[in-house]
Parts: sequence; structure tokens; C-alpha cells
Amino acid sequence: MCEDDHGHEYGRDHGHDHGQERTGIGRRAVFVTGAAAALTLGSVSFASAAPREQRTRTVRGTLPPGSPDFVYVPVEVPRGVREIHVAYTYDRPAVPAGTQGNALDIGLFDERGTELGGRGFRGWSGGARTEFSVRADAATPGYVPGPVRPGTWHIALGPYTVAPQGLSYEITVTLTYGEQDEAPRPVYPPERAAGRGRAWYRGDCHLHSEYSDGRYTLAEIAELARAAGLDFINSSEHNTPSAHAHWAGLAGDDLLILLGEEVTTRNGHVVALGTEPGTFVDWRYRARDNRFGRFARQIRRAGGLVVPAHPHATCIGCNWKFGFGEADAVEVWNGAYTPDDEVALADWDGMLVASVRDGGRDWIPAMGSSDSHRSPDVIGRPQTVVLADDLTREAIQDGIRAGRSYVAESSQLSLSFTASGGRGEHAGIGERLRVADDTPVTVRLEVTGAPRCTVRLVTDQGVLFTGDPLPVSGEGVVEWRTTASYAAYVRAEIRHETAAGPVPGALAAFTNPVFLGR
Repeated sequence: MCEDDHGHEYGRDHGHDHGQERTGIGRRAVFVTGAAAALTLGSVSFASAAPREQRTRTVRGTLPPGSPDFVYVPVEVPRGVREIHVAYTYDRPAVPAGTQGNALDIGLFDERGTELGGRGFRGWSGGARTEFSVRADAATPGYVPGPVRPGTWHIALGPYTVAPQGLSYEITVTLTYGEQDEAPRPVYPPERAAGRGRAWYRGDCHLHSEYSDGRYTLAEIAELARAAGLDFINSSEHNTPSAHAHWAGLAGDDLLILLGEEVTTRNGHVVALGTEPGTFVDWRYRARDNRFGRFARQIRRAGGLVVPAHPHATCIGCNWKFGFGEADAVEVWNGAYTPDDEVALADWDGMLVASVRDGGRDWIPAMGSSDSHRSPDVIGRPQTVVLADDLTREAIQDGIRAGRSYVAESSQLSLSFTASGGRGEHAGIGERLRVADDTPVTVRLEVTGAPRCTVRLVTDQGVLFTGDPLPVSGEGVVEWRTTASYAAYVRAEIRHETAAGPVPGALAAFTNPVFLGR
């Protein structure tokens, strides 16, 4: 389940002082910032004031269709400011059927600037909030607390979609003056939990809370993750690491909490999985800007994995356009199983076939995650089940990167999938069975928790085996014999029953492949 984010009057002088000084947006200018073209408007200025006083400025403007991806409103912040509060509204006129209406995202950069890479990043709420505050000791979820230093701050507007009539907005900035409290020292969750040694661990690596556009609290996510039988989760708020410092008290011996981000560009989303605490990954670029490789490398330098999310999702800007050359894994199954997941699965299988040409050395493993935002979204549907040496960040990432994993709709479903040769050779999910091309190979699948589901075995030729429905007990064993010359790899799919003839049912589980041959 994925969710969303020049013209004539970008900001005429519409300042309102609400009992204070009057100012407004002055001249506009277009700056190329290293991302998609951005528009920077004239400054909103504030004078100094006595402690506990507040000063407010309101500015209005209109963005036409075809606006840049990002419009920056500079705010001149004087010394002695304790808190910055921003509220905004915009119009939503009726539009013809099939035409996009207005949607305006918002965020904040401090005096360090808006340069691509995010040194000045202080928060992003997309379209999830109409107001936010930042001060040294606290910030609205989605935003990062820290000192309010004097200089030019920038409110970042993201016109996600603009109606034919244009998008009229109003922004109200309120500064509260006074002495700043001490910024808190962040505490992060541990990178290790009490595992079971080398074992299969269940996780959900794509989740959203009130720290971006979700409705779950972090405590609710942790509680629901435990109830779903998960061993690990990954924090993945849209374009902000602001939740990282709030997870520590919710981790435990039974739940490993990894930290990351969903990087939500205009050409697709990517999950940064298991980065170092506090890592921010910029999202302000498109595929045509040739910037993604830089930020994929940043994710890896920060200890994370690069996982394109819901690559064939239908929401605007959600479809993956950057290619898979930088991917460590790909999210093939996202939330409740839908036709775009079926397309993603088929596309991934095509990538597996292509990888056979180089012996399968550069194949990309598949994952599944819930992308849960709010009830009734089900945390842990689906979940990635990883064979890892222990329940640690590094071990889980190693298992995902190696493809030693399968995806299941719930913790009720478990499976074992192996291939063996005639001389004791043996390989499991994500591994290679090194046998001669004509050596007989036995593929064995054991399933529990999949009542009335059907097993399919898929190779580089396509589906070569379809079993009878499993019994109502949900348990079953399937064996199939082949050779490496006949099947370069084998992977398993467990599907629900379907009444649509040859159309396959929704997935209940699938595995990464076992490769066959030298």
C-alpha cells in the first residue's frame, strides 16, 4: 500500500502582520540546486523582539500547472528566537474527471541551506500535516529538534500535483522569542536482540507512523509487530529520520528495530534499510537528474541496504524509474496482494532469467513488506523471513543481501525449500547447487500454515510444476525432479485458490530461487 506526495504570481506582496510588522514575498528567482529545477521566492523578514513575544507573518501566492518540483520560501530568522511555527493551507478546486487536483507538500531547512544532500534539513511532513513547530528541545513528528540559529531558513513547498486552475496557498510563520532549552541527546535502539543463533527470523521492513504520513504511534507499531510474530522491523518514514531517536524504549530482546527511511522521489520510492542512526537521505531529484547513484552509495556508506519499493505501484511518482543497477534487493510484494504486485513479481522473474547469462552472480533478491500506515493495514502482511546467523542488524542485512529469504503473508505460514544432488550435494534458498548439467536434482518443498493453497515451481522457463491444493491442515510436501540443463533456477510460489480459471490466485508465500549448475 503506497501513499502519496514559472508562471505568473508566485508570490506577490501579501504580507499580514496580525498586529505586528508587515512584510511579504518580494521578487522571485529560479535557481538550479543540483536537483530538479527549484524556485526560490523573496524573503520573509522578522525584527528582533523581547523574550516571550511572538511575531507572525502571513504570505500568499499562486503556483500554476507546470511548477517546479520544489518552491522555497526564505525566512530571515533573527537572534533570540526560541521556536519556529509554520502553518499552511491551499485551495482544492473541483477538477474534471481524470484530472489531478491540488496537493502541496511542505518541509523545512535551517540556515545551513537547501543544497542537495541535506545539511540544512530540519524536517518534512509531505501533505500529512497543516502545521509544525521546531525548537531546540522538541519538534513536531517528522521534524528534527535542534538549535534555532539566526540566518536564512527555508520553508520547502512541494507542489505534488497542481490543478488546471493553479494552486493558491497561504503560509503563516510565527516566531516565539526567548532563551532556548538544551537540545536532548538522542538515544537509539540497540543493533542486537536476543536471537536464536542461526535461524529464520521474520521482519517487516516498510512501515509508517505519525512521524510521516501514518496514523500508528511507534508504540502501536511495536505492539502490533510483536503480535504478528515479527522478530525485526525497519523504521521507514517518508524523507525524514525524525523517528530514529524515539524507538529506543520500544525495542527489546524479542524485537530488533532497524532504522532507515523511505526516500520518496518523483520517479519512485526506495527503502533505505538499516542505516546508521540519524541518517538522512535526500529525495529531491528525478531519474533525469542522474543523482540516484550518489544517494544509493550514501545509503551503503551508512550501513544500509538499497531496496526499491513497490516498483509497479500506480500512485503518482511511485513507479520505479531509476533502474535496478544499485539495488541490493527489491520489494516485490507490498501490502495486500494486488495486480501491481503480480506485475512486480513477473518483472523480477525476468531479471532472474537475465542474471542466468552471467551465472546468476548479480541476481537481485526479492522482499515483501506491509507498507502499513494505519488501521486496518496489517503490520506483518507480508513479511520477509530471513535465514541469519543471529538477530542483529548486520546478520539480518547479510541474509537479505544474499537472498536467503522467503516472503509469507503471516507468521502462520512457514516453509522449507531445498535442492539436492545424488552425491549429498545440498542447497537452500538463495544458494547454488553446484552439479553437472545432467545430474539429477531433487527439489523439495515443505509447507505449513497454507490450507487449500496451491504450490507452483517456477524456473527460467516458467511454471514447470503445479500441485494439487494442500489439505485443510495447511501442511504438505512436494518433491520434483529436474536437472540444471532443464532449470537454471527453481523458486516456489504458494498461492490461494482462485475461481478465475487459469488466472493464478493471490500469493500466500514465495521464495527466492535456488540456482542449479556450476
